[in-house]
Amino acid sequence: QVHLVESGGGSVQAGGSLRLSCVASGDTTASYSMAWFRQSPGKEPEVIVAINSNGDSTLANSGKGLFAGSKDNAKNTLYLQMDSLQPDDTAMYYCALSRRALPGYEREHQDEYEYWGQGTQVTVSS
Repeated sequence: QVHLVESGGGSVQAGGSLRLSCVASGDTTASYSMAWFRQSPGKEPEVIVAINSNGDSTLANSGKGLFAGSKDNAKNTLYLQMDSLQPDDTAMYYCALSRRALPGYEREHQDEYEYWGQGTQVTVSS
């Protein structure tokens, strides 16, 4: 079993920044993929960024430009730096983990991830 705990969400004004963290614990494996998804009310979850244990990463269209993902292997932690946030970025942000290193074309598919955190809310006001 793997546990994921997200933190760092909150309320900010447009143009502000937030840094989300996701700590993985439990029965993690040497090869894995971790990702950030977000979901707005009434919409399907969308991937923002996915990073493999070997550093291969995928940055989805939703994250290009002002979002950056990174990880600290020693801390089993995935980060999401979000700058110049806009009201459209308001959503619940989830961390997800797959216990295998996903090839690029699979990293954006939520069904490929077995473990999910509880989410952290990000609210951006205009």
